[in-house]
Amino acid sequence: MEFGNDTDNNSSSYECDYDDWSSSKILIPSIYLLVFFLGTTGNGLVLWTIFRGGQEKRRSADTFIANLAIADLTFVVTLPLWATYVVLDYHWSFGSFACKLSSYLVFVNMYASVFCLTGLSFDRYLAIVRPVANAKLRSKASGLLMTIVLWTMAALLALPAMIFRRTGVFTESDKVTCFMDYSSVATNKTEAAWEAGLGLSSTLMGFVIPFAIMLICYFFIARTIAGHFRKERSEGLRKRKRLLTIIIVLVTTFAICWLPFHLVKTIYMLMDWEVMPLSCSFHAFLSNLHPYCSCLAYVNSCLNPFLYAFFDPRFRQACTAVLCCTSGHLPGAAGDKSASYSSGHSQNHLGKNMEAGQEKHCPDSQETLLHG
Repeated sequence: MEFGNDTDNNSSSYECDYDDWSSSKILIPSIYLLVFFLGTTGNGLVLWTIFRGGQEKRRSADTFIANLAIADLTFVVTLPLWATYVVLDYHWSFGSFACKLSSYLVFVNMYASVFCLTGLSFDRYLAIVRPVANAKLRSKASGLLMTIVLWTMAALLALPAMIFRRTGVFTESDKVTCFMDYSSVATNKTEAAWEAGLGLSSTLMGFVIPFAIMLICYFFIARTIAGHFRKERSEGLRKRKRLLTIIIVLVTTFAICWLPFHLVKTIYMLMDWEVMPLSCSFHAFLSNLHPYCSCLAYVNSCLNPFLYAFFDPRFRQACTAVLCCTSGHLPGAAGDKSASYSSGHSQNHLGKNMEAGQEKHCPDSQETLLHG
C-alpha cells in the first residue's frame, strides 16, 4: 500500500530497474491483518469503556481519546483491502470508488490521529500546568468545538487523496493499480512539483508542527511535575519517575512510529525532484523500505489504545469485564484512588490557596492518563 502522495507516479523511478523484496508480499499483509485485529479490538474497547460510563463521568481528555479511537478504527477497517492488494501483487480488484475512499480514510486517520494527540497533549498541559486558570478551556462545549475543528481540518487536508486517486492499467501489465494521478492539474514537467508540494505539506501538517506542539506541552508538563515533586520525599521521587516515564513513552512512541515514514518519504521526494542526487540503488532501497515505514506508522493505530487508555484503571477493569464476561460497574473518576500529579497531588499543591468553590469547579478533575 502506498501511503503518501509521493510514491505513485515518479518519472525518475522509471529510469531505475529494481525488484520488490520477496518477503514483502508475505510480511506486509500479515502486519496489515495484525494491525486490523488489534486495532479493531483495542479501539473498540476504548470506545466501549468511554461511552459505557455515561456522559456525566467523562472528562475533557475522554473527548480526544474517543476521537482518536474513532479515527484509528475507521482506518484499520480498510486494512484487509490493502492486504489483499499486496497479496495479489498490487492488483486492485475493488473498484475506483473503494480506491479513492480507502486512500482518503488513510489520510483522514493520519491527520485526525495527530490532531487528537496534539489536543490531548494540550489538554494535559492545561490540566497539570494551568489547572484552574484554564478550566473554561476544558469544558464540554470547548471539547465539542475542538472535535468539530479537528475533524474538519482532517477531512479538508485529506481531500487530495480523494481527488487524485484513481485506478488504471499500465501498459507493461494487466494489473489494475490504485495510484495518484495528477494529470488533471499538472503536466509531465510540473507533476514532480505537485507531488513534492503535497508530500511536504502533509509531512509539515501531519507530523512536524503537531510533534513540535506536543514536545512543548510535555516540556512544561515535565518541568511542572519536577518542580512540584522537589518538595516531596521518597514517595514523591517514585511518583515523579513514574509520571515522567509515561510522558517519555507517549512522545517517543509517536516519534518512533511516524518519523521513519515521513523521513523516507521526504528523501524519496527530494531525489525524484532532483534536489538530492539520484542513486538507483538507494532509490530502490527507499522504494522497498517505504511500505515497511508505512506499516510502522499503522502500528500506531494499535498502540494508541494501550498507551492512552491502558493507564486508566477504568479501561483495565473494562477489559477484565469483557474477558470474564461480567457486567461489573466501572468505577468513576471520583472513586479512583490511583495517585497522579493532576489529581490528588495537584489539588494538594494548590489547595492551600484555593477556595472551596474553586475546588468544586471540576469534580471530575482526575486525569487518569497519568496514573501509574
